[in-house]
Amino acid sequence: MSFALLLLVGLAVGITTVLFGFGGGFVTVPVITLIDASLGGDGVRVATATSALVMLVNAVVATAATSRSVLGGLGGRRGLFALLAVGGAAGAAASRFAPVALLKWGFVAYIVLTIADLVVRPGFLRPLPPHRIAGAAVRTGGVPDWLGLPIGTVAAFLGVGGSVMTVPMMRRAGASMQIAAALANPLTLAIVLPALIVSLCTSGALPHSEGLIGSVDVVSAVALLLGSIPVVILLRRRPPRIPDRVHSWTYVALLATAATTVAVAG
Repeated sequence: MSFALLLLVGLAVGITTVLFGFGGGFVTVPVITLIDASLGGDGVRVATATSALVMLVNAVVATAATSRSVLGGLGGRRGLFALLAVGGAAGAAASRFAPVALLKWGFVAYIVLTIADLVVRPGFLRPLPPHRIAGAAVRTGGVPDWLGLPIGTVAAFLGVGGSVMTVPMMRRAGASMQIAAALANPLTLAIVLPALIVSLCTSGALPHSEGLIGSVDVVSAVALLLGSIPVVILLRRRPPRIPDRVHSWTYVALLATAATTVAVAG
C-alpha cells in the first residue's frame, strides 16, 4: 500500500477517533494486517503494536481539543486511569508472545460478541429510559474503577484501544454518542501509552524487518498520523451534527467491517 493511500486511510482514522472514540484501532489493525501480510501471522502482532502508536497520538490530540466541560465527566477518576494503564502494559506484554491465531481470532471474536451485545441488549441502539438507568452507573460515568484492569488488558492485547467497551458502558449510563466518544479518547490514552512503551521495547518472536522498531511499523504509523491529525483537530473544533440513532448504528457497522477485514486477511 502506497504512502499516499495510507494518508487517505489516515483520514478515516481521524474520523473514527472523533466520532466513535476508536482512536483508530479498528481501522489501523485491519489495514496494517494487510500491509504487513508478508510477515505472515506476525502481521497481526505488528498491527496491534502499530495501532497503539496511532491511537496514542490521536488520543492526545483529540483529548487536547475537547472542551474542559466535557472532560470534567472523568474528573477524580485516578483509580480508573491507573488500572487502565496497568492493564494496558500487561496486555501489550502478553500480546508480544501470544500465538498469532489467538490475536487474530480473538480480535474477530471480541468484535462479533460486542456487536451481538449492542444489538440485542437495550441501552446502545435503543437508549434506556431515564428511570431504568442505574444511579451507580451515572455516578461512575458507566465505567467503574475496578473494570479498568480487564478493559486495559484486553484492549492492549488485541490492539483495539478499549473504546468498544467504554463507549457502550457510557451510553448505558445515559451519555449521548458524541459525549461517550469524546470521553473514550482520554481513557484510550491511559491504555495505549504503557502499551506502546512495551511494544517499542520488545519484539517478541518477530524476525528483524526493515521499518520496524520493536513491533511497530513506524513508516505506516507516520503516514496514518499525517492523514488523521488534521481531521481530528478540524472535527473537534467543528463537530458534525449527526442524529444519535444514525451515529450509534454507524458505530456497529464499522465494528462489523473491521472484524470482516481481519478475518479474511492473511
